[in-house]
Amino acid sequence: MTGNYRILIMSWILMDLASEMPAPNFQYYVQDVLGGSGLALGLIGLAGFLGMAAVAFPGGYLADKYGRRWLITTMTFGLALSFLFFAFAPTWQFILLGITISGLCLIYQPALFAMAQDSLPPERRGIGSSIIQLIHSTFNTPGPIIAGFLLLQFGLELSMRIIYLIVTACYLAAAVWRLRLKESMKNTEPIHFSYFISSYPRAIRDSFSMWKTLPRSMFWLAISQILTMLGLSVFNVINAIYARDVLGIPQEQWWLVFIPLTITMIVASIPIGKAIDKFGRRIPLIMGVIVFDAGLALFLKGDLFIVATAMVLFGLGQLLFLAAITALTADLVSQEYRGKVNGFINFMSYVFMGFGMVLGNYLYIAFVPQLPFYTAMAITIPVFIVLLFLVREPAKRS
Repeated sequence: MTGNYRILIMSWILMDLASEMPAPNFQYYVQDVLGGSGLALGLIGLAGFLGMAAVAFPGGYLADKYGRRWLITTMTFGLALSFLFFAFAPTWQFILLGITISGLCLIYQPALFAMAQDSLPPERRGIGSSIIQLIHSTFNTPGPIIAGFLLLQFGLELSMRIIYLIVTACYLAAAVWRLRLKESMKNTEPIHFSYFISSYPRAIRDSFSMWKTLPRSMFWLAISQILTMLGLSVFNVINAIYARDVLGIPQEQWWLVFIPLTITMIVASIPIGKAIDKFGRRIPLIMGVIVFDAGLALFLKGDLFIVATAMVLFGLGQLLFLAAITALTADLVSQEYRGKVNGFINFMSYVFMGFGMVLGNYLYIAFVPQLPFYTAMAITIPVFIVLLFLVREPAKRS
């Protein structure tokens, strides 16, 4: 594993220490403190994901043309500063602005994923992807606990504002650390900032035309990933509100369900990664979808303990699916196309997730509150069929 991989791991540690702190109480913060009733949660999700979608194509294209490092280092600073909108927001519309800016700064994501893939040999991609998931899970673990402590100590509003200041500081530290990265691409061109705008049409054309050269399995793998992200977004937008208002789980206890989730992901990351490298990618992908559905079924009518169990299943499903799909994507796609492939998949996933959040929020308030969960379960049916019959592993990994 290269020096770049170690630097990325360290930067993720710094970011993960804070990134999960806002998650348990974010929906309550928007609704109860900032006045975000009705479709506010869905609109915030839509704004964030459309911001990310807007830069996904040029992100992948620029990563392959000009290299990974400059994009990652520059935009990590912008991402860090965007959290100040969350910390000082007087109304939910400021969250809308902050999340749009943070989404635009995530133009570096295709470069980040591509650099991580560049840094791993083919026979180590499964375990390498799982180590990344392990890092995220391990250092995410204190976040919900700290959020719960601050909530009990300072109340909802002050605790969330403190949390977002902590997030800003940790992300700034990660941005400084990423200045150590070395470029992983050869024969890159000097960057011209005017190219951001002029390259957009060509980036879109190239991102679509490249599919003619890629294996058919990669196309179906992308479809399964996009649909899975859609399913996640439909119910994630209202899960905390549903737990409080429908299941009767007190707001002050909601953060507790995140603890077994992160512990499970810590324990399972390495074994799952080794299994993916040893036994292949497709079976873990299919198992991930099945486990995810089981978690949805439990969440629907659970108490605190059952919902915590459902969150554990969500974590296992995420590990199986994401580690396997990351490894299989790298197996199917050669290095010079990885940035574009990641950019294309990110774009489509973000668009579907953005509208999925609006859909989930609308289904929750306009019909029965269980409908977002049933919708998410229905979406996994075509995913299961695609993975079972249309996705194949390559005879030789790229």
